Amino acid sequence: MSIIVREVKTKAEMKQFVYLPEKLNADRPNWVPPFYADDARSFDSRRNPSHAYCDMIYALAYKGDKVVGRIAGIINKRFNQLSKTNNGRFGYIDSIDDKAVVKALIEFVENWAKQKGMSGLVGPMGFTEEDPEGLIIEGFDETPTLASFQNRPSMPSQVEALGYAKEVDYVVYEVEVAKAMTEMYGKIFERISRNKEFKLLDFKTTKQLRPYILPLFRLMNKTFTHLYGYSTFEEHEMADLADRYIPVVDPRFIKCVVNTKDEVIGFFIAIPNMAPGIRKARGRMFPFGFIHILSARKKSKMLDLYMGATDEDYRGKGVDVLMGYSMLRSCKEAGIELMDSHHELEDNKQIRAEMERAGGRIYKRFRIYRKAL
Repeated sequence: MSIIVREVKTKAEMKQFVYLPEKLNADRPNWVPPFYADDARSFDSRRNPSHAYCDMIYALAYKGDKVVGRIAGIINKRFNQLSKTNNGRFGYIDSIDDKAVVKALIEFVENWAKQKGMSGLVGPMGFTEEDPEGLIIEGFDETPTLASFQNRPSMPSQVEALGYAKEVDYVVYEVEVAKAMTEMYGKIFERISRNKEFKLLDFKTTKQLRPYILPLFRLMNKTFTHLYGYSTFEEHEMADLADRYIPVVDPRFIKCVVNTKDEVIGFFIAIPNMAPGIRKARGRMFPFGFIHILSARKKSKMLDLYMGATDEDYRGKGVDVLMGYSMLRSCKEAGIELMDSHHELEDNKQIRAEMERAGGRIYKRFRIYRKAL
């Protein structure tokens, strides 16, 4: 049966696009759905600020009357200008286990990107660096985190068969909390805590956290510019990111260090892994999904690190030790046993050294692919 790929043009088709993953992955017992409301917001030009500088197209693949796959094509014009590249992106790809469907989906985006004058296609990537990126190539049986692709094990080879090669890899570490909290680490933490040049903030409530949210994202802008795929956020985009994260974060797992002027010079953001609750809620917060999700957050034994940064002027002075040991201490108090580092660029030696110093082991790997058009 032939495969037809068509652009999403109606509200009904967009609804199919958003919720299609749960149908395509119904046979995968360990699969965890995304937050569908958050995905719908990402695809909505009225609600996603990044659409102001991105071109995009959404498409569904059909076998007869059955929808068997989806894909998005994206051109982040701001990033292309900043990085002096001319690449389109494919993202949000999902499919039945059929190489012909994957081929049809990606070729659809390739043709669209060529028509837009792009010289290359990379992916999977989203609108910005804060969206899901990279196909998982190792660790398929491990617990997934939010903002990560959960492609089938066959998809990387299917993409490679279309002429795509590695662009960059992300590694993910698993850290055992008890193993990382060594006596020596604790002594170093206590010594650095006496340094009056900076101060560690421990948040207990969202109200305490709110004044630091935008300064935190401003530091991210300042320090992330060298990272692959990152384009700076404007103030209104930072506010949008804050609105997205605030409902799911636990203030206990946001660590922030300020200098004597109360300027943010370092931060870590982590969220207890809620995979069992999200699975039980079927990716829906309402009407009752939030009950399962909040319960899972409370009972979680794993913490997912989402992002962190240290001002270049303060690196090597112990800021990372203050945040890292404080995070481990909060984990111990909450009964959390493991930490997932989330995506770390394979060439990010500083972060990888910190994870390995804490006894972390690589247990997942994600890959972004590239092909010249």
